[in-house]
Amino acid sequence: MKTLIVEDDFTSRLLLQQILLKWGQAHIAVNGKEAVEAVRIAMESGDPYNLICLDIMMPEMDGQEALKHIRKLEEDCCILSYQGAKIIMTTALGDMKNVNNAFHGLCDAYLVKPIDKKKLVENLQTLALVP
Repeated sequence: MKTLIVEDDFTSRLLLQQILLKWGQAHIAVNGKEAVEAVRIAMESGDPYNLICLDIMMPEMDGQEALKHIRKLEEDCCILSYQGAKIIMTTALGDMKNVNNAFHGLCDAYLVKPIDKKKLVENLQTLALVP
């Protein structure tokens, strides 16, 4: 599994990376702008991400906006959202507006920080990314 962790907080990045490295490579982006560029490059190289863990509150471009751009990149390549990267929003924002916006933007799951390893793994299993 090839993962992109999009997180501006060092501790959260490290935690996600430690959990996800068990299943493959885990790349890092510190804001939404970097994430969109990383996704574009990966798609163009023919080795797209299987999983993107995406924070919402970040500098330069927030996670909600990055989610829209990532799904647009996939759409432009004729990849339907359910065929593209699985995107899990990993954020401190648990209010209904942000949750609804994320699912409206076609995220696959939503986890509120602090990230619970068991819940993350359950989501990975539900999304058929890990056994």
